[in-house]
Amino acid sequence: MWEYTDKVKEAFLHPKNVGEIEGADAVGEVGSIVCGDALKLYLRIDKETGTITDAKFQTFGCASAIASSSALTELVRGKTLDEAMTISNQDIAGFLGGLPDQKMHCSVMGREALEAAIANYRGQPVKQKDEGRTVCKCFDVTEEKIRKVAIENHLTTVDEITNFTKAGGGCGECLPAIEALLQDIWSLKPVDKPSKPKILTNLHRIALIQEIIESEIRPGLQADNGDVELIDIEGSRVSIALRGMCTGCMMADVTVKGIQSKLRELVSNDIVVEALQ
Repeated sequence: MWEYTDKVKEAFLHPKNVGEIEGADAVGEVGSIVCGDALKLYLRIDKETGTITDAKFQTFGCASAIASSSALTELVRGKTLDEAMTISNQDIAGFLGGLPDQKMHCSVMGREALEAAIANYRGQPVKQKDEGRTVCKCFDVTEEKIRKVAIENHLTTVDEITNFTKAGGGCGECLPAIEALLQDIWSLKPVDKPSKPKILTNLHRIALIQEIIESEIRPGLQADNGDVELIDIEGSRVSIALRGMCTGCMMADVTVKGIQSKLRELVSNDIVVEALQ
């Protein structure tokens, strides 16, 4: 039996803003009844101010799906489109006092419906469900979705991915692929290896470290909204500072070790990398 908060129970038993807005300015539809959860979000938008004046939903799913949909409509009302786009799935769960770990995918569905509705209003292309490589065939979850949800919520285990996306919650055939994706997301991207000089002068050593950080390490981190800044090089000690999404990330130590491993591989085996606050 799931442990639901009183707010979740109230939003499930007495959901707000249920129904359809006739002639809605924006509609976002995500999920699939076949996969167990589906949500259709309707928005009324003041065209002069870009403010959401009304929001309603129709959903098919469990108590958490209904509660999350209700919470979403309350959160977006009165906000501009840009303000609404800052609402995360964690905000939806937080509005309800939290969701069971196994039900966090319901808050993700709410966030996706909001993105789809706003894209619909702005005339932007809405990504099709089959876009990207499908990792989990049971629940039709793509690699792109797993990457996006993992980065936004700092998910590092397969169980967390299942909780937030349902991927891996069926036959289990995709579990190795999810594990491989997580390793790729939270580690440095593979790059072509330059030849490692056998003898390095101090100046050559410094220049090579700078070149590798700039051309190979930073692009991999920046691809996931992170970054690294080279602070100092003193002998074999390299001081760096993590930036962007890497700052305060639970995987920061892994990132630093990955940078150290890369520099040891391509420059010198005695390099020690330390991250400054």
